[in-house]
Parts: sequence; C-alpha cells; structure tokens
Amino acid sequence: MTNLKSGINSNGVPLFKNKITELDKKLDNEVVYEFGGPLGTLGMMLGFPCLMYYFWVCLEYYQGSLITPSSFTKEGIIEFVANIVSKVKMGAAPTPIAIKIYMGFVLYSFLCAYLLPGPVVEGLPLPSLKGGKLKYVCNGLAFWYLTMALSAVLHVTGIFRLTAIIENFGSIMTVAIIWGFTMSTLVFLSAVITGKQHRMSGNVIYDFFMGAPLNPRIGHVDLKMWAETRVPWPVLFYISVSCALKQYEATGSVTAPVAFMVLAHWLYCNSCQKGEECIPTSWDIFYEKDGFMLIFWNMAGVPFTYCYAPIYLLKSELTKGVRIQHSLPVTIALFITLLFAYYFFDTGNAQKNRFRMEQNGSFMTRKAFPQLPWSHIKNPTYIKTEHGNLLLTSGWWGIVRKPHYTADLVQSLSWGLITGFGSYLPYFYFTFFVIVLTHRASRDMERCAKKYGKDWERYCERVPYILVPYVF
Repeated sequence: MTNLKSGINSNGVPLFKNKITELDKKLDNEVVYEFGGPLGTLGMMLGFPCLMYYFWVCLEYYQGSLITPSSFTKEGIIEFVANIVSKVKMGAAPTPIAIKIYMGFVLYSFLCAYLLPGPVVEGLPLPSLKGGKLKYVCNGLAFWYLTMALSAVLHVTGIFRLTAIIENFGSIMTVAIIWGFTMSTLVFLSAVITGKQHRMSGNVIYDFFMGAPLNPRIGHVDLKMWAETRVPWPVLFYISVSCALKQYEATGSVTAPVAFMVLAHWLYCNSCQKGEECIPTSWDIFYEKDGFMLIFWNMAGVPFTYCYAPIYLLKSELTKGVRIQHSLPVTIALFITLLFAYYFFDTGNAQKNRFRMEQNGSFMTRKAFPQLPWSHIKNPTYIKTEHGNLLLTSGWWGIVRKPHYTADLVQSLSWGLITGFGSYLPYFYFTFFVIVLTHRASRDMERCAKKYGKDWERYCERVPYILVPYVF
C-alpha cells in the first residue's frame, strides 16, 4: 500500500512531487517549431492522405508493386495522377456501408468508454492546472472483451460478416480520412471558442496540426486517450481478422503468415487495453496537445497504413495466385522473434509507467491476460533530480534509455519479414517507425536536458545507450 502521508510508497520510493515549478511552467508553455514549422506541417496534412491513397492503389490494383509515371514529363505525371484519381473514385469513394462500418464503430467505442465500468486512475500533475490531476476511467478491458464477443456473434450469425471490412477497405479508409479531418477541426474550433487553447504559436496552420487543447473531454471521457486506444488498434486488428476470414472463405485455410499478423495485431491491441491504467502517465497524455497530428493519425493513419502486411498476403494469393509461406524453421523463428519483442515491449512500457504511477500515488494491479513477469520492478534504482522527479535506472531502463522503442522496431520489422521481400509496402510501418521514434527520442532527450540539467548528464552516463547496447 502507498503511504501518502509519509510520502513513501510500498517500495520505499518517494512519491511524485506535486509542486509545479517555474521551470515546469516554462517548458509546458514553450513553443518550438517542429516538423518544418507551418510549411512542413501543411505538407504533412496534405501529403499523407495522398500517400495513403497511392499505397492503396498499389495494393488493390498492382499487388503491392510501387507504380511510377511512364515518364517524368508533364504529360507523364498528369497521366499518372489521373490514373490514381480514377482508381480512387472507382474503388475508394465513401459508401453507405463504409460509413456504417467505420462511424458505427467510432460511436460504439465512444459509448463504451462513456458507459462501461472500470477503475479510475489519476494522471500526472499538470502545470496548466497548477499541479492538478485529471481522472481517467480505465474501462478498456471491458470494452475489449465485449467487442471480441460481439464481433464473433455478429459474424457467426451473419448479421455483420467481418469479411465486409476488407471487401470495403478503400471506402472505409476514405471515411476514416474524412473523419480525421472533421474531428481535428471540431476539437480545434471547440478549444478556440471556449478559450481552452494551450501552448499556441499564433500560426493557424501549425496550431491546427499540433492542436489547441491539451485535454479535451466530453463528460468524463478524455478524447485524446479514447482516440489513442479505442479506435486505431482495434480497427487494425479487425482488418487482419477480416483478411484471415476472407482467405479462409476463398481457399479453405489460413496460412501461417496471415495467422502471424492476426496474432501480432491482437497482441498490440490487447496490450493497450489491459495496460490502459498506465497510459494517463504517458508523454502523449501529459504533454502532447490534441491536434491533427494525434487525431488524424489515430483515426486514419494507424489502422489504414499499419495493415499492409495482411492485405498484401491476401491480395498476393487472391489476385496473383501466389500463396506466401515460409519453411517451418523460418516461420518458427519469426513467431519467436515476435513474441520475444512483444515481451520486451509490454514489460518495458509497464516498468516505466508503473514506476511513474508509484511516484504519482496511483499504482494499482489488475487481473488481465497476459500479466508478464518483470512488468513491475520492486525496489527500483533511480537518480533523484534537483527538480524532484526520479529517473529510472532499473529493469530494461537500466540497459537502454528507450527499450520499448527497440522492441517496437523489432516487432514492426517482423511484420514485414513474415511477408517475404516481394513488396516494400509491408515494410512501410517499420521504415516510418524508424523516423518517428528517432524524432520522438530526440524531442524527449532535448526536453529532459532542459528540465534536469546536470542530473540528466548523470543519467546519460549511467545509461549511455539509447536503443541498442554498445551500438546506439
């Protein structure tokens, strides 16, 4: 039990210092142009949906081959763009069934977040609230188990065949893209109208991308946390399930690579739901604002770009007649790699966030599958900073500074390797993650250096490697 009165938790770790310093306020309000500033963020907002459509055309009509203009002349490029646009109009226009599938799930997931029971966990002290803490209802497990049960019943009874997801993939993706822009706009305007903007730069384009509010809510539902956990990963999982069911209907069996992707996406989604109580202390919830960057990526980017591996496997068989399989030793090796990487990913995240929860006085244990060994470090070592925070130096965090990033990259690479080397698209997630996680790590370390000064230097001496021991 945590002794709040003495300021010491069950492991002898001092609780998080609730006093917000002037440095905390300064860092929380500091505006630094990232991603190339207004021009770069505008390019990302316009360019990423275009890239999603380009990749979709490559998968749907060219079996994963990356198509290029016949010539890089004005006429060749115009012809190329016209070809992409015509195929998008033909196969990815929003339809009533696509709207029902996607928006129905969005509404269902929100209602579950609002209505289902679950433990209440406090987030970290927020400088914008003068050290106040927001409360989060963590009912992700109830939502997840209910969703899996309902989807099985709907599919078996024929009320909603899960194969409809992959059959309408292009149209559903378009609905998700439209909703990503719509929700981003609604959240932004709501914050401006109600005066709940935070850390604004003054440039509308950049602020729209990064976000205006820090913690927008409808009732007790935190929109940022809901969007991060309840939509992207379940949708991604059900895309893989849809591919597996479609393969079974068409061929009478499911290949090991497709089963691998169903397992991989189930593990990731299940991890988000079973460890939801750890999320309120994460960087995204504590610091990042709720703007296009997070909203669009969660509503459309994650589920409709991280899914290329199972779709490529399915399309290769149904359109080219090529059933991608590997030798038994290779298949076993890839499954083992996935499971080991997942173990490090799950326990790495749990170690860090449960350490934060202990400091915050919000530590709790829950019965959920799987609760893996070494998810909670007892009697951890740490560096106590002059600022008051503790820097963890135990567990995986005593080996490298970002162990969960390393595990995430290995998982993402395995998602590509299970498909072979016939297309780049299954490796998009991995290459994209290399860029994203490298950028996030640099942002985090720069902020920590400002916040902790010499204590951060001591920490870097104690844990010198970022991702891979003795390498990087």
